[in-house]
Amino acid sequence: MKLLIDELIDKIKQTNNPTVMGLDPRYDMLPNCIKEKRTKDVKDICDGILEFNKNLIDEVYDIIPAVKPQIAFYEMFGEEGIRVFKETCKYAHDKKMIVIADVKRGDIGSTAQAYSNAYIGKTTIGEKEEQFFDIDFCTVNPYLGTDGIKPFIEDCKKYNKGIFILVKTSNPSSGELQDLKLESGETVYEAVASLVNKWGDELVGENGYSNIGAVVGATYPKQLEELRKLMPNTYFLIPGYGAQGGKASDIALGFDKNGLGGIVNASRSLMCAYKSELWKDKFKDEEYAKATRAEAIRMRNELNSFLK
Repeated sequence: MKLLIDELIDKIKQTNNPTVMGLDPRYDMLPNCIKEKRTKDVKDICDGILEFNKNLIDEVYDIIPAVKPQIAFYEMFGEEGIRVFKETCKYAHDKKMIVIADVKRGDIGSTAQAYSNAYIGKTTIGEKEEQFFDIDFCTVNPYLGTDGIKPFIEDCKKYNKGIFILVKTSNPSSGELQDLKLESGETVYEAVASLVNKWGDELVGENGYSNIGAVVGATYPKQLEELRKLMPNTYFLIPGYGAQGGKASDIALGFDKNGLGGIVNASRSLMCAYKSELWKDKFKDEEYAKATRAEAIRMRNELNSFLK
């Protein structure tokens, strides 16, 4: 059986594009052509978000291998938001895209198992097992240690799913905890990297990478380069490109000599391309999805120019 990480790598090779489109929609991000007709109630607004997501997916599914919906932007709308999250994941899967749920779950024991059941495993209903969210990978917080990660790893093995574990995140204050020095002399993020290596040992695929990946931010290129050396079998989910300031030249430090090893997330820069200085005069409001495609191609070409 081909491991999930190899399926992701195949999609990256097919599209020649190590990009994942973040789907973190807020109402104010929607183009006027949607907002003007979606004003009645929460369900109406959520239907507008779903329309937006589907139109973006329709425009880029042939050139971007994966999507990453961030669940917080759906949870804020309650049950209607969760409906849209679920339908967005299914729609992307139907278009043969890899789906990474950005949920950053972390707990212990039976609670960790329940989170894992929800996103990458299955839930027992009577004599049947059911999968409620149609996703491939999810993000996980390792702060609680092995207790909080083990249920996810077991479900990765059982169902050929994957996780991306937070190691060095892209936010400005990440160093308050992640850069602290331990008695051993290593930083907290280096200690987490060692654990991720160990946790991923049994799930390494034909390309030399594991279904157990790591989140490593583009905004810290020195650490990105260090972690690539420390984690040779770990695929990186790399946030921070574009709106957060991560540059393609820095991101290349997280890839291997074959141009593999990472998938770069862009959310606002793709979703809101129609508002950007580069594209706002070239595309009308109702052509927002075409602007996203144009930015996706520009981003792909920029990344590849440094990777090659």
